[in-house]
Amino acid sequence: MSKRRAICLTGLLLVLLLPVGLWSQQRSNPFTAHEREHIQVKTPGLWDKKGHHIFHMDSVSRHEWCFPLPGAKVLSPYGHRNGTTHSGVDIKTRAGDTIRAAFRGIVRLARPYGAYGNVIVVRHPGGLETIYSHNSRNLVASGDSVVAGQPIGLVGRTGRATTEHLHFEPRIDGEHFNPSLIFHLEQGVLRGECLRCTRKKSHVTVKVYP
Repeated sequence: MSKRRAICLTGLLLVLLLPVGLWSQQRSNPFTAHEREHIQVKTPGLWDKKGHHIFHMDSVSRHEWCFPLPGAKVLSPYGHRNGTTHSGVDIKTRAGDTIRAAFRGIVRLARPYGAYGNVIVVRHPGGLETIYSHNSRNLVASGDSVVAGQPIGLVGRTGRATTEHLHFEPRIDGEHFNPSLIFHLEQGVLRGECLRCTRKKSHVTVKVYP
């Protein structure tokens, strides 16, 4: 076989195999196109017949969690702020510091998203989702598996932000709730309490479960 013919055959094989490789990568991502593009999405099969769901944070061991920005101070808490609802907590160390995954999970979304700027959404076992935004750079992509403490981004001020910081936000079935139910934010440690989530129509409440 001539060298020229061999090169042509090799090129043809690459052209034929490339779409298969791309298709395989797309198939490996467990999320739909809608889930990869939007922050507020539902989690199928989450609720029991009474509209309840339990997060057993009391059984999470020390190596299974990480404060998303170790050593950070709180700039702006969750709740009402300037006539609006702040959907998470703003915490800060220094620009460019490493943002870490709070728990193990799979990256559902990682892209620029309006006022959030560069944002990452991780879905964890049990349906909890955590959001990390205003990042100067995302270090993971949708479909990536992460473990607690793994670097996933760098602190920045992309989107609507007046200073470099991390906006951290937990969600359940698309609805945000107070991150202080998961972490003691000033100390940067896990609360370790069982959380009971309740859905009534379109509203979700999250409370410490005795």
